[in-house]
Amino acid sequence: MEADNVLPDHVTCSIMVIVMRKLGHSAKDAWQFFEKMNGKGVKWGEEVLGALIKSFCVEGLMSEALIILSELEKKWVSSNAIVYNTLMDAYCKSNRVEEAEGLFIEMKTKGIKHTEATFNILMYAYSRKMQPEIVEKLMAEMQDAGLKPNAKSYTCLISAYGKQKNMSDMAADAFLKMKKDGIKPTSHSYTALIHAYSVSGWHEKAYAAFENMQREGIKPSIETYTALLDAFRRAGDTQTLMKIWKLMRRYKVEGTRVTFNTLVDGFAKHGHYKEARDVISKFANVGLHPTVMTYNMLMNAYARGGQHSKLPELLEEMAAHNLKPDSVTYSTMIYAFLRVRDFSQAFFYHQEMVKSGQVMDVDSYQKLRAVLDAKAAIKNRKDRRSMIGVVRNKMGVVKPKRKKDELWKYRKRHVKQK
Repeated sequence: MEADNVLPDHVTCSIMVIVMRKLGHSAKDAWQFFEKMNGKGVKWGEEVLGALIKSFCVEGLMSEALIILSELEKKWVSSNAIVYNTLMDAYCKSNRVEEAEGLFIEMKTKGIKHTEATFNILMYAYSRKMQPEIVEKLMAEMQDAGLKPNAKSYTCLISAYGKQKNMSDMAADAFLKMKKDGIKPTSHSYTALIHAYSVSGWHEKAYAAFENMQREGIKPSIETYTALLDAFRRAGDTQTLMKIWKLMRRYKVEGTRVTFNTLVDGFAKHGHYKEARDVISKFANVGLHPTVMTYNMLMNAYARGGQHSKLPELLEEMAAHNLKPDSVTYSTMIYAFLRVRDFSQAFFYHQEMVKSGQVMDVDSYQKLRAVLDAKAAIKNRKDRRSMIGVVRNKMGVVKPKRKKDELWKYRKRHVKQK
């Protein structure tokens, strides 16, 4: 273009800024390009402003983006809803909802009309914070502004209720209202509903929602399957858990780390160790190898199932995978051996934990003290006494030593008369 003496316009420049971002160039590079084009006399428009703000927000540089916004508004171009939505979304994703609220109010003062996306960004943020009453208020405000809530709006409300225990009925009401208003649920809507049922322990309703979803021709996502698996993990229904996993494998739905841990915990916690091991093996084939959390779940399951003798083997497996045990790993082993009154092993693993630089919190030590008191046994009294000493020390309970009488060494011992 420059070789043919064709001056780029604001649309060309906005496309270049977008391309630069997608190719991995920094926001600083985009700004330098902007200054170069500015020096050549390019007239700016809203498209370039939006592209520049997006580049800075992607890198978490919202403060810098606001400075640029202020400067460009003074000189060349006015802002619009898309630019403000970009900034609000970046602040919400950084868990800075108050700043996003401030921009929402600023839009009103500048006469910039809110869009459906503007309201949805705030509703999503308050959904994550589990504040359904604010989501409801925003939906009402949205309707007062002449805007109609869409599937994303209702999904935020379903999710806000669904993340709280015993509020799944409110989530179900929001779902039914969405359908009554003629809005077709999305995969995200159904996933939020299934999660709501899962949290409240209504696994049968979760599966019914899953079946309705399929009947309506909506393809379940990996998040949908994970929420459904979690429902049956909580219920302890390993048979249905296996059924869902087989369904995933049939449709070649690749799980995430969360899916992996949900399955392992669901099987192992109810004594299905072989199935749990099978899950670990299958997921390793797709590059999801076990983590410390995976082994902690296995250890907890083996310990609760009276399989404490397997724990040292699991510790060796962790070492083979170059996984370093954490305080949860050692705590699980200590509690497991205390349950069977093997105080020497419990004390040994406590020493190993301290050597590795891991420490329990005060609450864990208090629980440990309670277990030791409950397991007061005659045998292994020495090891138990050592453990009690360690626990008291960690809890800040130290028995004061008695001061000996200064004249004790001059006292004559009583000699028994023959």
